[in-house]
Amino acid sequence: MKKLFRTAAVAAIAALSLAACGGGGAADPSNVSPTGEIKPREISWLLSRPADGAVINIMKKIADDYAKDHPGFSLNLITTPDRPSYIQKLETLAAANKLPELFDTDATPFAQQLAKQGKMIDAEKLLKDVGVYDNYRPNALNYQRFDDGSLYMVPFQFELEYIWYNKALLQKAGVPVPKSLDDLPAMCTALRKAGITPIAIDGQDQWPLERYVAYQPFREAGPDFIQQLKKGEAKFSDPAGQKTVEWMAALGKAKCFQDGFSSQGYSDAQNQFTSGQAAMYNIGTWELPSLATDKLNPAVRDDIDFLTLPTTQGSVTEANEFVSPSGIGMAVNSRTYDPLVSDFLKFALAKYPAEYAATGALSPTTTVETAVPANATPLYKKALEKANDLGKQQAMPWDTQLDPTTNGRLQQELVLLVQGNITPEQFTATMDNTIAQNAPKFFK
Repeated sequence: MKKLFRTAAVAAIAALSLAACGGGGAADPSNVSPTGEIKPREISWLLSRPADGAVINIMKKIADDYAKDHPGFSLNLITTPDRPSYIQKLETLAAANKLPELFDTDATPFAQQLAKQGKMIDAEKLLKDVGVYDNYRPNALNYQRFDDGSLYMVPFQFELEYIWYNKALLQKAGVPVPKSLDDLPAMCTALRKAGITPIAIDGQDQWPLERYVAYQPFREAGPDFIQQLKKGEAKFSDPAGQKTVEWMAALGKAKCFQDGFSSQGYSDAQNQFTSGQAAMYNIGTWELPSLATDKLNPAVRDDIDFLTLPTTQGSVTEANEFVSPSGIGMAVNSRTYDPLVSDFLKFALAKYPAEYAATGALSPTTTVETAVPANATPLYKKALEKANDLGKQQAMPWDTQLDPTTNGRLQQELVLLVQGNITPEQFTATMDNTIAQNAPKFFK
């Protein structure tokens, strides 16, 4: 199935290129203030978000409020939470020039091609025209930017990713909280000797393991490494690349992840940590309701704490610089952009932050204060407060940066490397060759 998705992605890229040669009917992506009569109708938003999540529920409410003064308006939410299925749908519709008025996308190489072909409204100009651009957190906007700094997606979330840990389990094994990434293999060995699973991870979805391979290069060489690696301008055989390859192999040798991790999913990993079976769990603030409220198992509630991504000796990035994603962004179709879409977005973007913050989530803007739930533990507020002291650099998830073929191969090879099925040398050769073959097709 994964091969089918990657094949579909490559086919869509080819079809998209052909469509671009034939025109495509795209309007001016810089014209963010279309003039004319506002004619209410149904507009659609193609989404890759949980159907019962805060973003969708809030936007439904906002759309209903807008419709009260604009009879005939409705917002059709087309939801496909499963990310691989969503990407396939997005790329197929894009190739056929049938994207709806609004659609979700990460700042991927595919999305950048859409932008270059004039098929997406310039989001920076849009936000400035609406008068809300300066309200957004710089990291929330920067996460959505393409390599050239342009902005074509609007963020609706803002998250901070932490390493959560169980103090009691670390104490039982006689190991301190890790101060460096390089401490993790030895920590895992000590935990295993004490009969404790070191780290719970969702192996089925593959992106959680891919987070780990990004950490060492971010500390060793900064955010530029992945920007160069994905284009073939840097390699896994380079010092920063070799450090992460050797480190990933060491994590595997120390049995850092739960037995059979590659076949266990999101809820499996979460349950292992929240039930006190695993000492650590790497996840973002979207899980605060499960980790920092009275929903958490009382047997472990007082033992849970978190740390930000550890640094390393000689690290070129700071402790307050780590993964701080603003989730999948919303793009605006330039071909269908008209006074109605413009007016609705102006209405929605003004109201959304306060509604979102009221749910207990971090808003992508700084103009509202997050409402801490009544059942929250002290960790909830502590986790939110880290957003006020972030550095300028952020670690980008590699799955949004690499071309789809390279990304799929990396996810496969990482599992093999951590499981000890291939050597670091084999991993390095395979990945450098894969990038050399595929990067030129996406980064010209």
